[in-house]
Amino acid sequence: MTMPVLVCLHGWGGSGESFSELRKELSNKNIRILTPDLPGFGNEPEPERAWTTDDYVQWTENYIRKNVDGPFILLGHSHGGRISIKLAARHSLPIQHLILCAAAGIRHPRHFKRIVGLTLAKSGKFFLSIPGLSSLQPLGKKLLYKLVRVHDYEKASDSMRQTLIEVSREDLRPLLPLITQPTDIFWGTADGMTPYSDAKIMDREIPQSELHGYGGTRHAVHKDRAEEIAHFIADFLL
Repeated sequence: MTMPVLVCLHGWGGSGESFSELRKELSNKNIRILTPDLPGFGNEPEPERAWTTDDYVQWTENYIRKNVDGPFILLGHSHGGRISIKLAARHSLPIQHLILCAAAGIRHPRHFKRIVGLTLAKSGKFFLSIPGLSSLQPLGKKLLYKLVRVHDYEKASDSMRQTLIEVSREDLRPLLPLITQPTDIFWGTADGMTPYSDAKIMDREIPQSELHGYGGTRHAVHKDRAEEIAHFIADFLL
């Protein structure tokens, strides 16, 4: 009997190590787990130019074709979920089951808070450079970016900043009805990065889907609820 394969795609700013908790929970199961670093993260070099989601989808498809022979389970968290949605809708690979964990992909109007945040991120350097405030710059900058949730943007190189803009601007909602694979959606109801309302949209518009919501859990549902997700995968494989 061929060993089942689980391919896990991590979120923005993460790496294959993001799935260490899930890997641990599945360590006693007969399953092969692949957790590649996506380009620009972990040990994988940055692309030479800004990438779109389609670039990540193509890279992932090439990776899977080289490393997987036959049907497999695809799990994507956040940015990895965005890639997984497009890959599943493409129907170019034998995805046996799709698992979305706090997946990105539903585009929202740019809210006031984020506009203010990006403005502060740019003007904050000016205020922190005022004599007498310069000693607060490292701490103030860290708190500023954490407050407005643009720290990933601030830390990134120019090409990865543009990549973040490119992948974030695309709305994948029209692709959801095209996903025909059985799909399970795991989401924290306290997620402040990808709101729980996104999970409800995906559950409603993906034909064969089931939503698993966890009260008090935030964006790292793949880590904080690794035990529950692992039990689901194990039951599914029986």
